[in-house]
Amino acid sequence: MGASKTDLFTKKQNDLANMARAIAHPARIAILQYLVKTNACVCGSLVGQLGLAQATISQHLKELKNAGLIQGTVDGTSVCYCINPKVWNEYKQVLSGFFAEQPEKTSCC
Repeated sequence: MGASKTDLFTKKQNDLANMARAIAHPARIAILQYLVKTNACVCGSLVGQLGLAQATISQHLKELKNAGLIQGTVDGTSVCYCINPKVWNEYKQVLSGFFAEQPEKTSCC
């Protein structure tokens, strides 16, 4: 969506769309799931775990880091990544709130 059109929507709608965009790739979901499951800083083992090329994983890590979902620390020549708990909880609240806004219906048509 062009930058000129985002002003048609509320800040809340734009924020939610940006959050969804950050996790809108299966590789990013897999990375996040692995980091959550591991519950520790991960250094370099993502290639073996996910079966993707290092360059591909690096690009997805960059997107997740830009979104704030993960944080990285330099350990010698490698970077270790883990979930950023503050942002993770923000995502959880916003996405849960979005789905809670929808009324439950047994049928729609």
